[in-house]
Amino acid sequence: MRNIVLIIIAVTFMACADKSPNVKVVNQTTNKANVQLKFSNSNTININDVAGGQTTTPQEIPEGSCVVTAVIQNVSNSPTATFNSSKNKTYSVVIVNSNPISIRIDTEEQ
Repeated sequence: MRNIVLIIIAVTFMACADKSPNVKVVNQTTNKANVQLKFSNSNTININDVAGGQTTTPQEIPEGSCVVTAVIQNVSNSPTATFNSSKNKTYSVVIVNSNPISIRIDTEEQ
């Protein structure tokens, strides 16, 4: 009986633990995109060769302020956006197929 109680406590603790923030790129254009994320802690993450219509798998990012820049193949402007990442969130950097192309940041709970 004691072991069962310990297992229940351990499972509950693991379910309540904070998770690092994640980011994924959603490219709604028809052109390939390279996305750069610059964080306030001086880290930079590049997510390159995101094909048109593709969504990348989420990857872990640090907490804090982030500046996002997208360079889209055959497009002259490079849209930017900013967001603040925090634990237990997944951020979608959506490259919107608009005129001009823009970036939208969507947030969801993990």
